[in-house]
Amino acid sequence: MTDINERIRDLDTGVDRVKKAAQKGPRANVSTDPALLDLAELLFFAYRDFTREPDKILDEFGFGRAHHRVLHFVNRRPGMRVADLLEILKITKQSLGRVLKQLVDDGFIAQEAGKSDRRERLLHPTAHGRELANRLAEPQLERVAHALNASGRKAQSSIEMFLYQMISEADRSQVERLLMSKDRQHEKREERE
Repeated sequence: MTDINERIRDLDTGVDRVKKAAQKGPRANVSTDPALLDLAELLFFAYRDFTREPDKILDEFGFGRAHHRVLHFVNRRPGMRVADLLEILKITKQSLGRVLKQLVDDGFIAQEAGKSDRRERLLHPTAHGRELANRLAEPQLERVAHALNASGRKAQSSIEMFLYQMISEADRSQVERLLMSKDRQHEKREERE
């Protein structure tokens, strides 16, 4: 098997070729560039393994990845509006309704009416929900920590930039706001402690 550093050099060369081709016009080289195809394939394998352990845990409850995503965001942002969750997940109200109903009925998420607008539904994880969200996150965070350690801590900013650039340009500002608001909440919590 090819050494990973050699594969990275090949990818760098492939990215340079794609950039030059993009400057010239047609993007035909993008779909056939072996280095980019290899990187896309690595993303598939990484995602497969990133979700493997949580999928087993979710299966214990009869849940799927949609339940995981809802639980993740509600746990990270207690009190979020259903409308905000719809915007984050980019799913239909009907799809969210089915998943959310199951999480509420099973005692993982609680809903309450908004204080200023009673029509708003605010979502909070229950103690049971926080426990499950943390249990699902643990193997994923261990995998990310291992990958960062193996890549070298200096690689983290490059990895963050890569992932950020993978997000649709139209959605980047929303993601940035979400991450910044979470960072501010974390800083405030640390100040109180």
